[in-house]
Amino acid sequence: MTRVLLAEDDTSISEPLSRALRREGYEVDVTADGPSTLDKALGEGVDLILLDIGLPELDGLEVCRRVRAGGYAVPVLILTARADEVDTVVGLDAGADDYVTKPFSMEELLARLRAALRRDAAALPVKVRIGTCEIDLAAHTVLDRARAVRLTPTQWRLLEILLSHPGQLVSTQRLLTEIWGPGHERSAHYLRVHMSGLRRKLEADPSRPRHLLTEPGMGYRYQP
Repeated sequence: MTRVLLAEDDTSISEPLSRALRREGYEVDVTADGPSTLDKALGEGVDLILLDIGLPELDGLEVCRRVRAGGYAVPVLILTARADEVDTVVGLDAGADDYVTKPFSMEELLARLRAALRRDAAALPVKVRIGTCEIDLAAHTVLDRARAVRLTPTQWRLLEILLSHPGQLVSTQRLLTEIWGPGHERSAHYLRVHMSGLRRKLEADPSRPRHLLTEPGMGYRYQP
């Protein structure tokens, strides 16, 4: 399920918007200030951020700048009540992918959201190198010094999810749900087994991984 972080301090906007997004099949987290938004954006494997400029304590533009400074490529759509061209340019310069001016129609917002997610999916690199292994995501092949390495379908799915969120924490629960579906939230042991096998195949020293990292009690992270 695609996870959207909605950062909006006006409940007359955030409540109906979050309900509408959930009806469309999105998982939605709602925050109402800058610091909590930044914490969520940097720590929980979000797929897209809908970001109000006028957040209290830390404004949306600064949140966006810090997300980008941390190396996170998650799509960001700015929500603004100001249609001024200067504000728009400042928002895009801060690292936003697009903006929507209030008041907006749900049809327009959903169309822009889907477009941003498509661009993000298309941006996943075809080839990635982890240590001495070259991974071709399009061909589903792994070569380690010209020697073929076979991954199981589950290992491929796990790897693709992590690679699509470089530098970001992807929670254990989210991985379990995306790989095996709802109802497997308590099967973390199986996830650890598959991650261990993936490290043995891709990491130079599986006991001290440099790229496929564990965040104890939280989840896993791909570190480029």
